[in-house]
Amino acid sequence: MWVVRVGDERFVRSMNGPEGAWYRGTRTRRQGRVTAGGVTKDVAFDDTDHGLDAEIDEVYRTKYQRYGADIVGGVVNPASREATIKLTPRS
Repeated sequence: MWVVRVGDERFVRSMNGPEGAWYRGTRTRRQGRVTAGGVTKDVAFDDTDHGLDAEIDEVYRTKYQRYGADIVGGVVNPASREATIKLTPRS
């Protein structure tokens, strides 16, 4: 799962863009359980302010640079940007 933090918000992107099964499922369910970095949280899958795309891209590049440009490029391309979801913790 390609989760990043920008300020106090957390975002996830589908590498397969809006046509990916995971992304389509989030649009249907609108909530779920996400595990990242050894932490599991119940979250709502919310829409993203795409005005943050450049900032989110930069955080992805920095956090995942060890995977190389080919992999990171799959997360910062236009289709993946379109499939950015904000993760909001649920009680």
